[in-house]
Amino acid sequence: MADKRYLDWPFFETRHGDLERALDAWAANHIAHEHGGDVDGTCRRLVRKLGEGGWLRYAIGSEASAIDTRAICLIRETLARHNGLADFAFAMQGLGSGAISLFGTAAQKDQYLPRVARGEAIAAFALSEPEAGSDVAAMQCAARADGASYILDGEKTWISNGGIADFYVVFARTGEAPGARGISAFVIDADTAGFEIAERIEVIAPHPLARLKFTNCRVPASQRIGEAGQGFKVAMATLDVFRTSVAAAALGFARRALDEALERATTRKMFGQTLADFQLTQAKLADMATHVDASALLTYRAAWQRDHGGKVTREAAMAKMTATETAQQVIDAALQMFGGLGVVSGQAVEMLYREIRALRIYEGATEVQQLIIARELLRDYKDA
Repeated sequence: MADKRYLDWPFFETRHGDLERALDAWAANHIAHEHGGDVDGTCRRLVRKLGEGGWLRYAIGSEASAIDTRAICLIRETLARHNGLADFAFAMQGLGSGAISLFGTAAQKDQYLPRVARGEAIAAFALSEPEAGSDVAAMQCAARADGASYILDGEKTWISNGGIADFYVVFARTGEAPGARGISAFVIDADTAGFEIAERIEVIAPHPLARLKFTNCRVPASQRIGEAGQGFKVAMATLDVFRTSVAAAALGFARRALDEALERATTRKMFGQTLADFQLTQAKLADMATHVDASALLTYRAAWQRDHGGKVTREAAMAKMTATETAQQVIDAALQMFGGLGVVSGQAVEMLYREIRALRIYEGATEVQQLIIARELLRDYKDA
């Protein structure tokens, strides 16, 4: 990617530009060609490489203010541009350990976070259930207190890193209050008795994904993260740290697609000229570039605002909605320029086409982001 003028925007400090350039060079040498049929093995290697390279430490903090949102976003954008699975690996190390970073005890932090940062332990975040996705209050997985332990029963599904994680941050209903107020969070090691991987889930962009099952799964009360009944708060605070970075990952996919489209348009010969000589192509490229910049502005506004202590509920929702929907359109347009070659397995635009689709769903589907934006807009209007 030749054009990096966006790093000069006032959202960033000098250290952010230095970080992006260092990671870009590292990624080109270490992860650009990390693909293959063994998704689990590739993901494990990428986690180790990211840890050895020192990049995972940016996803780990002792509290929300210690996490540099702009750095996380730049890392996810850059990794996504090079390798979608590397972005996934980085993001899940942060999301999977975020609850411990924010609410864990000193013992929990000492036990898990250094290994996560070094890439020696793989983390997972287990919130969704078959009947409880966006509606967290519908959660059915339950944990009942039993002396100095809790016993968990139930299922989780669509769990990223499911099947390869060394530990899972699991949310279960403990019943202190109805709805979302009666949920608690637990960190559960993968080898805990009563916990099993019930099913591996295959999706269009291969990632480690699974359905989890808990049957009379006993965990010490010391494995609870935060106070009893505060699990919803723990989950939302964790997601709040990383939601804007989903937009950044989509932005990375979109930038890669635009680069591929420019290369294709300027080299593909058609009717005695190049594809780029046609006005239809020029118009499409102009739209793609404009929408990519609009996504970047929304994404890094939200990241800057969060790093400066501002509330970003509406801004993060706008960024995620715009960046993910835009990336889908930009990638589709790039694939169209490749014609039949664009749907050949292994082509960059073909992989991007599969990678982007899930981002419009996870951590709040586009329709959920619309509801959040409207809710915040109406609340601010009424308050004014």
